[in-house]
Amino acid sequence: MRLPAEWEPQGFVQLTWPHKDSLWYEVEKVQACYTAIVTAILRHEPVLIVCRDIDETKSDLLRCGLRGLDGIRFAEATINDTWARDHGAISVHGDNGEKYILDFVFNGWGLKFASDLDNQITRRIFNAGAFGQDVHYLDMRPFVLEGGSIDMDGAGTLMATSECLCSINRNEYLSKEEIENKLKAAFGLKRILWIDHGSIAGDDTDSHVDILARFCSEDTIAYTCCEDPEDENYESLKAMEEQLRSFRTLSGKPYKLVPLPLPDALYLDDYRLPGSYANFLIINGAVLVPGAASPKDDIARERLQAVFPGRKVEVIDCRALLSGHGGLHCITMNYPLGW
Repeated sequence: MRLPAEWEPQGFVQLTWPHKDSLWYEVEKVQACYTAIVTAILRHEPVLIVCRDIDETKSDLLRCGLRGLDGIRFAEATINDTWARDHGAISVHGDNGEKYILDFVFNGWGLKFASDLDNQITRRIFNAGAFGQDVHYLDMRPFVLEGGSIDMDGAGTLMATSECLCSINRNEYLSKEEIENKLKAAFGLKRILWIDHGSIAGDDTDSHVDILARFCSEDTIAYTCCEDPEDENYESLKAMEEQLRSFRTLSGKPYKLVPLPLPDALYLDDYRLPGSYANFLIINGAVLVPGAASPKDDIARERLQAVFPGRKVEVIDCRALLSGHGGLHCITMNYPLGW
C-alpha cells in the first residue's frame, strides 16, 4: 500500500453539502462560502458533492452564484454534518496499482458530536458507484481515524499529533505503539512523525494536524506560528515549532520550515474560533488558502506561493466556516487521478 501526498495528480475533490436544516450558524453564508470553494476547485478539477437532496443542492449552488453544474457529480446520503475531510474515505494505491478506499470509523471527534449518519456515508456512496468500477472498498472498523488528523508526504512518512490519535474515545484500547503499527500496515508507511505539542484555542478535534503543520513537499513543512507572547496559543505553538526543528527527512536532513502566521483572533459570542492558514487545500495547479479578511492573508499567500511555485495560491474568505470550528481543508477530501 502507498498513501499518496496531496500534491500528487488528483481526480476530484469531495464536499458534503450544508443543507438549510443543518446545524451551521448562518447556513446561507456557509453555502455561499462552499460555492466559492467549489467554483475555485472546478477551475482545476471535478467535484463530487454528497448531499441529502440533489435537486435542493443544485438550487442552492445556483442561488449562491455558481454559473453552471458542469464538472460536478452528486451522490445522495443522509448526513449529520459536513466535514468531508473527517468522514470521507482515505485513498491508497496498492502494490500493483490497485485502487483502494479505506473506510475508518468516524465517531464525531471522540464522541463529541452525533456521527451515526456521517459514519455510513463512505459505504453508502461507494455502493452507489461514486468511486468507479475498479476501486476496492476496505472496511477498517473498529479503528477510529479522521482524515484531518494525518498528513503525508507520499514517500512513506506520515505526520500526526499524539494528542489526537491517542485521545480518549478514539482508540484508547490501543497503545501508541499499537496505533503506529496499525497506521503503518494500513498505509504502507516507513515511519510516523509524532507532534507532541501544539494546539489552537477553539479547536474541538483534539489538535488535528491539518490546522498545525502540513507537508508541502518531501522536505518542506508549513506550520502555524505565533509571535505574540500574550496570545493564549503562544506557548504550545512555540513548543511545536521547536519539535518541528528536530525532525529530519528520510535522508537525515532538517526540514525546510515555512511559518504561517496565526490569523487575527475571531470570536463567535465569547468563543474564540480556531483560524489557521495551515488548513489549506492542494489541488491540481492551485493551493486554496482559508482567508480571514486580514492583512495576514497576504503574508500566508506569499509564503505558500514561494513553496508552490508551479501552482496558483488563492485565498478564499472562509470566516463563515469558522462558525463551525473548521476551515477549507476540513470540508474537502481529495482523491487521486483516475478515480
